[in-house]
Amino acid sequence: MQTLLTLGHGYSAAALARRLVPQGWSVIGTLRGADRDAGLRAAGVEPLLWPGDLAPALARATHVLISAEPGPQGDPFLAACPAIAQAPLRWVGYLSTTGVYGDRGGDWVDEASETRPGSDRTRWRVQAENQWLATGLPVHVFRLAGIYGPGRGPFQKVRAGTARRIIKPGQVFSRIHVEDIAAVLEASIARPNPGAIYNVCDNEPAPPEDVLSEAARLLGLPEPPAVDYDTADLPPMARSFYAESRRVRNDRIRTELGVQLRYPDYRSGLAGLLAEEGGA
Repeated sequence: MQTLLTLGHGYSAAALARRLVPQGWSVIGTLRGADRDAGLRAAGVEPLLWPGDLAPALARATHVLISAEPGPQGDPFLAACPAIAQAPLRWVGYLSTTGVYGDRGGDWVDEASETRPGSDRTRWRVQAENQWLATGLPVHVFRLAGIYGPGRGPFQKVRAGTARRIIKPGQVFSRIHVEDIAAVLEASIARPNPGAIYNVCDNEPAPPEDVLSEAARLLGLPEPPAVDYDTADLPPMARSFYAESRRVRNDRIRTELGVQLRYPDYRSGLAGLLAEEGGA
């Protein structure tokens, strides 16, 4: 039996599990707090409380997906359980972020572009990437763009009238629907290439205000008001989000893994989300 151990069973790992469990995979997911046990079990995932003993799960695992947030020392699982590096695994996936490329003033980047992390969080990401790649395991790095999907879309704020279109000329972001993340991971498992790095994003980087405008159009509601970035009252995390602008190429997931994105742009992604919610 093929067994996936997810270290940090979050939003993207859950989407992959939804694909693998019906195929007969065994999935073990780490979580903090027993209050999520029932939810994981209902999805066919065996919960594993963390911090805890990973050895029994590692003895069963054939594949590992890491989606835990790194810290100043890099990846928390490698630091706490260095025995992971000795496990006889067929495939290891590390979920990183396109934030490791830093600010490019709206220019394009691909997997060959140098990393230029502009914050502690992205510097820790680069460190964690390198730690995993140095283990000698069959590691694949997936640099994810801004993730959206069920429960993570703009519709709630647009409906509530709290959405604001923050205008910063020249600002663009890349995005990815969570189901397309799962499709990329599944394709990589089927066609492993240890050491490979993949940008996981859709085909159309776009200004954030355009996404809100499209959400309002789909809902048949007025366009959210525009607010100038320089005068906007933004919390530090949100302001740092706007401090970087880049366009990310995704050619490799298409040419090497053969992935055809279900949601190749934010318009198709938002329409799919709204349809899944049952309309306006």
